[in-house]
Amino acid sequence: MSWHMMAAFEPPLVACVVSSAGHSFAALRATRECVIAVPAVELAPKVVQVGNCSGRDRDKFAAFGLTPVPAERVAPPLVGECFANLECKVADTRLVNRYNLFVREVLKAWTDPAQKNPRTIHHHGYGTFIVDGETIRLPAKMP
Repeated sequence: MSWHMMAAFEPPLVACVVSSAGHSFAALRATRECVIAVPAVELAPKVVQVGNCSGRDRDKFAAFGLTPVPAERVAPPLVGECFANLECKVADTRLVNRYNLFVREVLKAWTDPAQKNPRTIHHHGYGTFIVDGETIRLPAKMP
């Protein structure tokens, strides 16, 4: 497996709402770091399985045949099967108590060059996903 670091000029921020009922919420509050793994459509069945159980009770990597890959800047591992992984630390917790919203700074971003043109999935709740579709190109004035 070969991973490439994505270039970034300023530390990008990602805001994510995390349910306070799950193990991820408590872990994110305690450690203040995480990996956001971005799966392609082929992983959708595993995404549902992973989401339907708690990491408090089981090792999700072992249970679902996923490969942990050591991260460089945070303790949690990358997910080897995902086409992109973002190593993050919590940058702002002011909206956690009110909205469960964690603002995270991306410390390092990785892509798997072996996965060409991955189609992403977007969760709409209760096992329903939208899959990226057709690519369109429009005229732009940016170089």
